[in-house]
Amino acid sequence: MSFMAFITIVAAVGITYCEGLSPRVVCTESEKLALLNFKLDIIDRSNRLSSWSENGGDCCKWLGVHCNNLTGHVYKLDLGPPSTRPPVYASDAEFGVYWRSMLRGKINPSLLSLNHLVHLDLSHNNFGGTLIPGFLGSMESLTHLDLSGANFGGAIPHQLGNLSKLQHLDLGHNSNRLFEARNLEWLSGFSSLEYLDLSGVDLSKATDWLQVTNELPCLKELHLSTCFLDNDPPSIMVNYTSLLVLDLSNNNLSPSVPAWIFSLDDSLVSIDLSGNAFEGVIPSSFQNISTLKSLDLSTNYFNSSLPDWLFSFKHLEFLSLRGNLLQGKIPDSIGNLSSIRNLDLSANLLEGTLPISLENLFTLRELDLSNNNLHQEIPEILEVLFRCCADELESLKVEYNNLSGHLTDQLGHFKSLSYISLSHNSISGFIPISIGNLSSLQYLDVSFNHLDGNLPQNLENPMNLEYVDIGYNLMEGVVSEGFFSNIKRLRVFKAAQNKLKFDPKSNWIPPFQCQTIELGYWFLGPKFPTWIQFQKDLSALDISSAGISDVVPSWFWNFTSKMVSLNISHNQLEGEIEFLTVHKLADLRSNRFSGPLPRILPDVATLFFSNNSFSGSLSSFLCDYRLGEPKLFLLQLETNLLSGEIPDCWQQWQGIRVLNMGNNNLTGKIPDSLGYLGFMFLDLRNNKLSGELPSTLANNNDLFMLDIGENQFTGNIPKWIGKSLPNLMILSLRSNTFNGYIPDELCELTSLQILDLGVNNLSGEIPKCFKNLTAMATIQNGADNVIDYFVYGEFIRNELLVMKGRVREYSTILSLVTTMDLSNNNFTGKIPRELTNLEGLQSLNLSVNSLRGNIPDHIGSLKMLESLDVSRNHLSGSIPESLSNLNFLSHLNLSYNHLRGRIPSSTQLQSFDEFSYIGNQLCGPPINENCSMKGGTQPNIVNGSHGNEGSEGWVEKYMIYVSVAVGFLVGFWGVIAPLLISKTWASAYYAKVEAIGAKLSSLRS
Repeated sequence: MSFMAFITIVAAVGITYCEGLSPRVVCTESEKLALLNFKLDIIDRSNRLSSWSENGGDCCKWLGVHCNNLTGHVYKLDLGPPSTRPPVYASDAEFGVYWRSMLRGKINPSLLSLNHLVHLDLSHNNFGGTLIPGFLGSMESLTHLDLSGANFGGAIPHQLGNLSKLQHLDLGHNSNRLFEARNLEWLSGFSSLEYLDLSGVDLSKATDWLQVTNELPCLKELHLSTCFLDNDPPSIMVNYTSLLVLDLSNNNLSPSVPAWIFSLDDSLVSIDLSGNAFEGVIPSSFQNISTLKSLDLSTNYFNSSLPDWLFSFKHLEFLSLRGNLLQGKIPDSIGNLSSIRNLDLSANLLEGTLPISLENLFTLRELDLSNNNLHQEIPEILEVLFRCCADELESLKVEYNNLSGHLTDQLGHFKSLSYISLSHNSISGFIPISIGNLSSLQYLDVSFNHLDGNLPQNLENPMNLEYVDIGYNLMEGVVSEGFFSNIKRLRVFKAAQNKLKFDPKSNWIPPFQCQTIELGYWFLGPKFPTWIQFQKDLSALDISSAGISDVVPSWFWNFTSKMVSLNISHNQLEGEIEFLTVHKLADLRSNRFSGPLPRILPDVATLFFSNNSFSGSLSSFLCDYRLGEPKLFLLQLETNLLSGEIPDCWQQWQGIRVLNMGNNNLTGKIPDSLGYLGFMFLDLRNNKLSGELPSTLANNNDLFMLDIGENQFTGNIPKWIGKSLPNLMILSLRSNTFNGYIPDELCELTSLQILDLGVNNLSGEIPKCFKNLTAMATIQNGADNVIDYFVYGEFIRNELLVMKGRVREYSTILSLVTTMDLSNNNFTGKIPRELTNLEGLQSLNLSVNSLRGNIPDHIGSLKMLESLDVSRNHLSGSIPESLSNLNFLSHLNLSYNHLRGRIPSSTQLQSFDEFSYIGNQLCGPPINENCSMKGGTQPNIVNGSHGNEGSEGWVEKYMIYVSVAVGFLVGFWGVIAPLLISKTWASAYYAKVEAIGAKLSSLRS
């Protein structure tokens, strides 16, 4: 081509562009055919590739296809979905759009025909764990390859090493994690690579990762998050000549930050070392990297105070120290971060108040100080932030501190705020009406404070609020419809545990579509709120304890088919339920529902049906289930009208771990199949069950609570309870007809905190080996208690315990209770002194047995004891002086024994009334018997102690003889002798006796 011809062509092209017209080029037929073949193996549920068709004309105009304007060749294929994640509070429809937008299927080799392709992006699709095709390594013209987040699986094909022109390679964050890479040698030929992301690839055996990546001369960004890197690889000279961004987050690096990082001081602008195991002091060597704009050291174990040098970075825009053990006050030097935009010091041990120098952070956009121990008034914090960034601050998180004071109208002046979280503090007062001025606000959480008063009646300006949580405060009053009129984008509304009332007009239609509504403890009744039926995206609803007394409308049970969580408990709702279509969790407790138990969906995990009037047998609910494999974890049926035998068809309910069927009318034996489920909690209390306990229950090694009290079980206490249930914390066999001895194997239950064997026919002596019940010998603090399972506090019925002479319910503090009840049996022998080793015991009831001997001298060692009942036994001797040392004792019953002598003096023992001591031979306060009348001595003391068993028996016999003699003398000389001495007295006495006899005769007739 001549020079003039070339100039002519260039001029023509230039004129075309100047006129705003596109060159008349179309894609080649071969490349169009390659794209159509590629589409054949793609599953496109959202029809994103609808423009890709034989009749679709120029393929350069197809979605995701980019062509060279001069040649028409396809050079870029961008097939990532429109959004890499769904909206935060996406509706069902939006979720559906998101999931359908992901391409599926497999990658067709027809891509090899795109000889001019330099950019291939298939990220954030879903290829179902298929292998990354090795043929991609033959597309040697590629400079950009992005397969991140596309759910590929298997090993990385080493053929990718042939792509020597690559500048950008992203294989990270595939949810179907890639197999381990034993080496990264295949990367060594990437002389032009600037961006590398292998996040999620197991590099624990790739000891060459540092050496290989260090030799990539153009590398600017290195992302190796979650790659199972641990200690430093072999020592080499590190010199990343171009590196700007280093991400080694979420690995196992410890205990010190690798020293080679600090040699990169000439280039780095971003370092992410979060989620490792670094400890000690934050290395001061970081300050040598003066170019840093982003530093993330979160979720490690740094435990020093905040050093001043850390705030000397003039260019730092992002700093996160979240989730360490940093302590002390926030230093004034924090005001030196003149470029900071995002500051995160959350989840540490910081205390005190915010320094005034914070007002110098004029560029601050996001501040997170949550989960610390800051003590300050919230108006002071708002004042400091107002002076620095009232117009710029977008996010403020200070939840879980010790903040107090009232929210002021100044909050409404932060025009750019989109996120506010002040929850779990001690903030009081009203929610200011000025909050309606925050037109950008999307997230508001002021839950778990002391806010009172009413909600603003009207929000004057439209708001973009999507999430509102005002739950667990002290608000009261009437909520108007106007409050909701300007928050039409509301998706989550949590306001439970307030005393608010909401009674809209019957034709009110909410202007919002919520996914979550929590209005527990509001007053919404007495009619069932009909406005709920307009919430088409509702997945979680709580209207518990809302004063609703009504028949549940039929539309509601059809409406629940989308619900994941439903709580309508503690109302007075009525009706029968044929089919409960809720997924995951349904709480219908404490209502008036009747009829047979409803059918449920197979994916339900938690069911609360207790305190209703459900009736009939369990057979149809359990044995006739045909909807699929049930996922049920918790089933609470307590306090209903269920009857009949427990059916023997539990095989398909293998997921149940918490079962409560107490307080019903169930009869018969416990079926063997029930024992194979692997329970954590099993409660069958107060039924009419009988027979012996099936040995299959020994399979429940994880059992924490077994309560079969108030039934008709017989036989001996099985030895396997102690051998096979090592984690038992609660064992109640109360009010049955168990007989025989307590097996020594029960002493192996070292986690046992509650033992109730009362009201049975047990006999023999109390085992001395009870001293081995370690949990009862330990003072409970709840902090390190394995009964964290009592977060199921509402999953299991509140445990009934006989303490302080009464039947009491314990729920939230059950993990802190330690009690032993052996009352109303036939135990003999002495109270073992070994019981005094159980220093953590709070209640001990040994009443109504045949125990003899003395109360152990060291009873005062039970320093946590709140209740002691040893009444109606044959105990003798005196009350031990050590009993007066029990400072927490609030219930004492020693009545109807053979105790004698002076009641020891102490504020505690004299605070009980005389009925605690009645039926003994005791003297001194609080009873009226004066010890001086009895000589003021305490009998049965031998050399300062109670002596041995032989001497004790002799003294007892001796005292019986003395008592008989004294009784004779008192009776004779106090009554008969005066009659013999005085005839006047004798006549009066006999006349009185005759009068009483005549009166009794008349009553009898």
